[in-house]
Amino acid sequence: MHETAYEITTLTPQQASPTPGMLPTEIPPGVQMVTLPGGIRTLAYTPQQAPPAPPVPVAQPIPTWAKTTALLTPTIGGGIAAAGVGLSYAAPGLIAMSEALWAAVALIAAAAIGVPMLLRIGRSDAGAGRGSTHITQNITATGMFGKATGTINHR
Repeated sequence: MHETAYEITTLTPQQASPTPGMLPTEIPPGVQMVTLPGGIRTLAYTPQQAPPAPPVPVAQPIPTWAKTTALLTPTIGGGIAAAGVGLSYAAPGLIAMSEALWAAVALIAAAAIGVPMLLRIGRSDAGAGRGSTHITQNITATGMFGKATGTINHR
């Protein structure tokens, strides 16, 4: 491979500027006008600058709610586990208690039906020796808003 050699020329202070009609906006990127130690101004490539280093991450403090949640999580889990163990030990007693409650409901239902029947039977037997009472009412009234009068007859 053959490389082309470029000749570097410099201007002396008596010579004209290298960019007589060149505006600063026409200078290509990566090139700038420099002044050499001898006072000569020339165009030169600027070295590529390394990109700025990324900012160092700053450690953020842990929010209070996160600390509280982290501390409560094992406590809540332990409470749920203890409740599960307690229910497993209490299950036979809970089953027996539910059966006792159903028996109590059945007793109350039987009492609600049986007691009025027993009272009715007891009254009809006691009243069988004497006659039944017959009550007659006669009520009369005159006009729509008239005073009503009535009589009650026991036989």
